[in-house]
Amino acid sequence: MAIDYSMKVLVVDDFATMRRIIKNILRQIGFTNIIEADDGTTAWETINKDDSIEFIVSDWNMPQMTGIELLRKVRSSEEFADLPFLMVTAEAQQENIIEAVQAKVSNYIVKPFTPDTLGQKINKIFE
Repeated sequence: MAIDYSMKVLVVDDFATMRRIIKNILRQIGFTNIIEADDGTTAWETINKDDSIEFIVSDWNMPQMTGIELLRKVRSSEEFADLPFLMVTAEAQQENIIEAVQAKVSNYIVKPFTPDTLGQKINKIFE
C-alpha cells in the first residue's frame, strides 16, 4: 500500500524543538498535513476533536500523559484502535520496547535518528 502523504499526522512531544525536528523530517519525507500536541493529554483531546487524524508520532516521556498511556488510550478506544502509532523514545531498554509492543504500537524509533531511519520505520507501518 502506498503512503498517502496528504494524510493528517499528529506529532506529540513536550519539547517544541523536537516537534519541529520531527515535523521537518516528515515534510522532507513528503508529508504535508502535520499538526502537533505538547503532551499526551492535549493529543488525546485533539484526536477526539479531530477524527481525521490518520497517523500519530508520539514521544514516550512526557508530563501529564506519557506516550505509552496515550497509546493505551488510543488502542482501547473503538474509534481509534487501528490508528497507526509510531513511538519515539530516548530509551532503548528492552522492557520499554516490550511494553510498547504489548500495547500494540505500530513501530518505534529510538532518538537520535536520521530522516532515513524515520522514513524506513514509517514505510514498515504502512506496507
